[in-house]
Amino acid sequence: MDAADALALLLSAQGRVNPYPTYERLRAHGPVVQAGPVFYAVTGYAEADEILRDPRFGVMDDELRDQFLPGWRDSPAVASISRSMLRTNPPDHSRMRRLAAGAFTPRRIAAMRDVVVAQADELVDAMLERGRDGEPLDFMADFAYPLPVGVICALLGVPAADRPLFRRWAADLTGVLEPEITPEELAVADRGATELRGYFAELVEARRRAPADDLTTALVQVHDADGARLSGDELLANLVVLLVAGFETTTNLLGNGLVVLLAHDRAAEALRGHPEFAAGYVDELLRYDSPVQLTSRMSSAPASYGGLDLPAGSWLIVLLGAANRDARRYPEPERFDPWRPQIHPLSFGAGPHYCLGAGLARLEAQVAFPLLLGRLPGLALAGRPERRVRLTLRGYATLPVTVGEESPLTDRGTPTGAAPATP
Repeated sequence: MDAADALALLLSAQGRVNPYPTYERLRAHGPVVQAGPVFYAVTGYAEADEILRDPRFGVMDDELRDQFLPGWRDSPAVASISRSMLRTNPPDHSRMRRLAAGAFTPRRIAAMRDVVVAQADELVDAMLERGRDGEPLDFMADFAYPLPVGVICALLGVPAADRPLFRRWAADLTGVLEPEITPEELAVADRGATELRGYFAELVEARRRAPADDLTTALVQVHDADGARLSGDELLANLVVLLVAGFETTTNLLGNGLVVLLAHDRAAEALRGHPEFAAGYVDELLRYDSPVQLTSRMSSAPASYGGLDLPAGSWLIVLLGAANRDARRYPEPERFDPWRPQIHPLSFGAGPHYCLGAGLARLEAQVAFPLLLGRLPGLALAGRPERRVRLTLRGYATLPVTVGEESPLTDRGTPTGAAPATP
């Protein structure tokens, strides 16, 4: 299979549900492969890491959007994403990112651990109550979505009663992040963007009338003091992206990770008894089945990677999920091994666009997995999970589980008493 055919397979429904075999077909042609006149796919870890840090490569700007996506300004979804820090280059990207970065410092994130533990415990309590008679639950709806959405909504100052609104709106909007999108899918994404922008427009006005100690208020005050630092369109676009990015990736990490752990009994048992292993586990879960599988870059100057000369104007699809399984970087990459040395997955990107909320996502997962395994030793799949037909954001639509009985050896949020298992 040549590179163009492999890439076409990757973008098909079959390829999106399970991209890993197709990644290897692409990798057989090299760590960087040409799939069109100025179109390239990157599967190598070292190449992906360097390209994401290379200032010659950036995200698509307005001029290129006008060329490749005529009429994009008429799409609420494309316009919203394009006006946010997610899809802008320096200096605009740096300016917007700096305004939000204070909410995601390591100190601020560490201070949220108790809040995350309390929210996770409450969700497990509710799962035990609903599943007490052996009734299956949907882990995605009952835990993987409400935990991260509750945390990011608290940061943004979104009322708790409004949190259930966002799952469908975000699912609709994020279709625009796929490498290819049909007019019908774009209409759905536009609907989600319109709902989200409308919601945040109302929240912005509410914070003008009654400021609060939250990130929305802080950004509103920056805009109102100096629109050159943050325009009105940028304010709404970044609130939408902060909300959606703040839970979508973590929701997928929790769902993907739970399925992996339930398929690896000995590894799960070790984590159950030793929650201090959680950081290594989460990094390996990110590597093994990344919740974000790809990003894209455009070159502003000639460059050479993977033995190829890339002219200015090259368009690269950087396959993070493939890079995380590059055998040159991770021997036996198809094997889940939380005791690997030097696990540094590219799941949150690298360089200037490294995910602003990566530390928060890691914290939530590091809390969630030991707590779930510790309090619910009988947690098990109750049917076949349903994958979303998405490539960029890889996750489950539904994940049926049974919870069993709560362990008598656990305190809330603090698994204890299990002996270490041999990995």
